[in-house]
Amino acid sequence: MKDERTLLIVAASENSADLLYATKFFVPDEIIWFRHKGKSYAVLSPLEIDRAKASANIDVCLAADAIAKSLKKKGQTKTGTRHMMVEVLKQRSICSVSVPASFPVSYAQALAEAEIEVEILEPFFPDREIKTAAEIRLITRGQRHAEAGLQRGLEILKVSRIGSNKKLRWGSAVLTSEILRGEIDAAVIKAGGLPAHTIVAGGNQGCDPHERGSGPLKANQSIILDIFPRDQTTGYFGDLTRTVVKGRASEALRKLHATVATGQQMAFSEMKEGCDGAVLHEEIKSFFKKEGFPTEKRKGRWVGFFHGTGHSLGLEIHEAPRFSAGTFRAGHVMTVEPGLYFPGVGGVRIEDLVVIRKNGITNLTKAPAVFEI
Repeated sequence: MKDERTLLIVAASENSADLLYATKFFVPDEIIWFRHKGKSYAVLSPLEIDRAKASANIDVCLAADAIAKSLKKKGQTKTGTRHMMVEVLKQRSICSVSVPASFPVSYAQALAEAEIEVEILEPFFPDREIKTAAEIRLITRGQRHAEAGLQRGLEILKVSRIGSNKKLRWGSAVLTSEILRGEIDAAVIKAGGLPAHTIVAGGNQGCDPHERGSGPLKANQSIILDIFPRDQTTGYFGDLTRTVVKGRASEALRKLHATVATGQQMAFSEMKEGCDGAVLHEEIKSFFKKEGFPTEKRKGRWVGFFHGTGHSLGLEIHEAPRFSAGTFRAGHVMTVEPGLYFPGVGGVRIEDLVVIRKNGITNLTKAPAVFEI
């Protein structure tokens, strides 16, 4: 049965993945978008309407200034977004709408006052979970941007030299997380991506999985490089992590890295349509424990493997479904990023990006499996 619900989003597509998914159109300011009886509409300012007509996936582009003029003719002095939203819905005799969970409360209140029923719809676009072939190509492009950043980072680490106190030096300066991150991000931008919160975390900093890293990088310590840009044109993300050592890793760190790499291969070998992600996650965690790396609290902080094995991505860096949310379906795009974190030894995370298929996976990642440089 065809879904006759009227869908409504009021947001900027630079911030709303659902709106970007619907319109394929980047806009920095808030617009009114709705889909009614199979046709999509958007209320746009003079700044955006011509661009939208030329390139957006919108059936009918409505001029915001014309709607404001209509409100003034009715004697209304307020012509802001919420007032235009109510007006365009009333003009089409729409008495109920379905909105995303992120819908602004003040706008929901304005709809209620206008006697328009509001339903929260979550997920708003269920089809976003299963990526089309076209979307997989766009995600792959995002992954190539990440790989361009990684390549630049590895180039710099390769030519860096070990200075006093084991601090790495690049050219005449100490190589810091900030300098290396800047070079990685610049390479991502040149490749066509938009970097965001790239991680370059050395030594014990890498034991906090979301620590971006700061200060001098040192030889013989793990350095986590986690790069997750989005494509400048389409907004689709890539995500890639490698853990490297400039110099020679300790035997403990080498074992940590080998164990994580084996855990990732375990995931690769089992992932396919119908595989239970939660069960697979626990298998990897149990393997790590068997190898001498339990997940537990020590001195008030977690050590071991205390995050998910992966996550879906697309127009958001983390989007439904989670790795452990249930059984995989063909068309899910998942990161596979097991990690182990033990202060005093270091942090290790290895991450590739894969597509779930009926009988296995396709790995979208072409980056080398590097460790010691």
